[in-house]
Amino acid sequence: MAAEPAYTRLQVDERRRQLLDAGARLFAEHAFEEISMRQIAEAAGVSKPLLYHYFPSKNELFIAAVGEAAEELRALIAPSGEGTPIEQLSASLDAYLGWIEDNGRTWSKLMQSAAGLPEARELVEGFREQTLELALGELTGAREPRPALRIAIKGWLGYMDAAILDWTRERDLPREKLRDLLIEAFGASLLAARQIDPKVKLKLG
Repeated sequence: MAAEPAYTRLQVDERRRQLLDAGARLFAEHAFEEISMRQIAEAAGVSKPLLYHYFPSKNELFIAAVGEAAEELRALIAPSGEGTPIEQLSASLDAYLGWIEDNGRTWSKLMQSAAGLPEARELVEGFREQTLELALGELTGAREPRPALRIAIKGWLGYMDAAILDWTRERDLPREKLRDLLIEAFGASLLAARQIDPKVKLKLG
């Protein structure tokens, strides 16, 4: 059998990228339920049948578009392994906020969609769980943290989401100040957990 032309896979990948980019732009501007597959096809400059060939449903296109953004964020916030855990967290937060600064609408729409769209909620929760695991692994070196510490950090993650959502809307605080505010709140959460449970051990230095 003749080998498949090398350019075929590249064309498929390029077309998929074109559709994902068009969908991501619309999802960043409008609520999920406001967008139709017809609008996405028109924005991408393709026919509806071709769009459905690559993405059988709007949900699948949305998950693919958001999933790529989540993977990009995961790579950005991964600890470098250099410096103290707090210094690594500060660097990860700075990268995270920098991405949101450039993609504020996309992030805001994702957080808003998570309230009513199970697929978006699963992505957001998965991202939070990974962030929690990274923070706990660096701070304690243990897979199973004590309950007070786990709850404190989960509470901080919720606080962080709310603070960043407000920041993306108002943009009246420099990014560096927001980063420092989040770090201070994180430190306060750790201290509260240790005060509640003196057995909580932390590697801060």
